[in-house]
Amino acid sequence: MNDRYTKTAILLHWLIALGIFTMFGLGWFMSELPKEALAQMSYDLFNMGIYTWDLAKEASPRAFYFNLHKSIGVTVLVFILLRVLWRIGHKPPELPAGIKAWESKLSKATHHFLYLLMFAMPLSGLVMAVSSKYGVKWFGTKLIPGINSETLRDVFHEVHEIVGITLILIIVLHIAGALKHKIIDKNDIMKRMLP
Repeated sequence: MNDRYTKTAILLHWLIALGIFTMFGLGWFMSELPKEALAQMSYDLFNMGIYTWDLAKEASPRAFYFNLHKSIGVTVLVFILLRVLWRIGHKPPELPAGIKAWESKLSKATHHFLYLLMFAMPLSGLVMAVSSKYGVKWFGTKLIPGINSETLRDVFHEVHEIVGITLILIIVLHIAGALKHKIIDKNDIMKRMLP
């Protein structure tokens, strides 16, 4: 019996996790940016002095970070699709024999809900972006034009925020479960998904 996830599943898990945490940080950062600001040709990412991103043409800070958010969101959505396709063809390892029935049910329900939210989050953001007049660019390449529907954009803005808050809560539950297994139960469940 295989007691670990495949290397592909592990890689996709951690890429998606990194992408989701990056998206939440970027979302909070960009929501505070003023609508009126001078356009520029390069950006010190998050004003941290770690990396400067040079652009082909000037963009306001808000436009730059919103486009970056959309680009990463589309990329994370592709990783999520790959993860689901991989999961369909590759059964996850069985839970250890000592796991209680309620823990197994809660684990399955949390994972299913997590997958649903991981799809709903970028999809609601994608619909919101397409509903704007700007549409979606993927790292500077026009992907989907905007339809400029303020009503649709406002509805999906709300959906995006509600899904985001719910996703954070489910991620916290997911992490709490993993830590419970490591610290309290002292079993090796976490090792199944570690590189």
